[in-house]
Amino acid sequence: MTRQLQHKPELISYPEQWRQQPFFDLTFTMFECVSSHDFEKLSQICDDDYGIIDINPEGGSEVIRDREGWENWFKSLFARLKQMNAKTWSEITNYQSMVSGHMGYCVVDFDQVLVIDGKRHRFQVLATIIWKQVEGQWKESRYHSSMLGMKPED
Repeated sequence: MTRQLQHKPELISYPEQWRQQPFFDLTFTMFECVSSHDFEKLSQICDDDYGIIDINPEGGSEVIRDREGWENWFKSLFARLKQMNAKTWSEITNYQSMVSGHMGYCVVDFDQVLVIDGKRHRFQVLATIIWKQVEGQWKESRYHSSMLGMKPED
């Protein structure tokens, strides 16, 4: 199975063992929503009742504690990226997950790619995502990411 992220010309094939793990498709879709600025679809996947820790544009931590903060963060982030004419996408480099009952989690290593004015920047990120089952559907309940560093482009 090969999927293409919006804004990304190359195709990525992820290992079958990742694609078969719990939450991989949801995690991939969540990353695609961020890349395409699809706030509505992202809102359907994410509950975030425990908030998120995301990476701000300066490379530091953005602490968001409630849904209102979550909505404001993504709306302003998407507007800022559009204003900058920036393109972003995520390339998963490692994936592990487990589920127990109505809760589960995944640990995702990924490269966050940012293209501004034709210059490509690649940041290594590690994220932990907590998932919970709500009315028979899995929702992202807590997201915590940390930037591990920059990766030189080829």
